[in-house]
Amino acid sequence: MELLGILLLVIFVLVAILLILLVLVQNEEGDSIGGIFAGGSSSAFGSRSGNVLTRATSILGACFLILSFALALLHRSSGGAGIEAEGRRQAAGQDSEWYMEDNGAANTEE
Repeated sequence: MELLGILLLVIFVLVAILLILLVLVQNEEGDSIGGIFAGGSSSAFGSRSGNVLTRATSILGACFLILSFALALLHRSSGGAGIEAEGRRQAAGQDSEWYMEDNGAANTEE
């Protein structure tokens, strides 16, 4: 399970970097989503063909979301109780206030 998590994380980072680069490379006057409202073609919703960059961006965006959910499911807490239960468990184990304890430092009283 550990190897799967590492593999998914590496793929996630690569997909994120490729997605950033593809968005930066795209031309804002081209067949992007802005062409829909600018009336870039004769149809009501712009050109439906799409170019390679927009298709690759949507595929990488979908991969990014799927990998995000997969990593979240893989690394969720095993108990299922959540953060509040863990905080209560840790607080129950501490009887004294840690900031009031003497940690060996010399107290200077004048």
